[in-house]
Amino acid sequence: MSKLLTKVIKEMTGCEVIEKNIQVEHIHMVMVIPPKYAVSDVIGEIKQYTASKIRKKFAWLEKVYWKEVVVWSPGYFVSTVGLDEKQITEYVKWQGEQDSGQAKLEL
Repeated sequence: MSKLLTKVIKEMTGCEVIEKNIQVEHIHMVMVIPPKYAVSDVIGEIKQYTASKIRKKFAWLEKVYWKEVVVWSPGYFVSTVGLDEKQITEYVKWQGEQDSGQAKLEL
């Protein structure tokens, strides 16, 4: 997933991932997005590109999602970072440690 994110973000001039934490069911990222891009467009590009590549690599997802082209949930959370950038970046790193200790549900 990290390589996919890097590739799609590289295509958007000026966008940069400062910190990322990739979990099984979600991703935390601290990014720089220049004003020429709408945040929703950047997130849309990331979701569209990664979903396409994931569906191609894991064909069995078609059965799980009943032939829908769904990989990501439709929602996302975005917040701007001001003076607390260092604190938020540390939080993103910390999330991986917290999430890795949680019990996993086996289906």
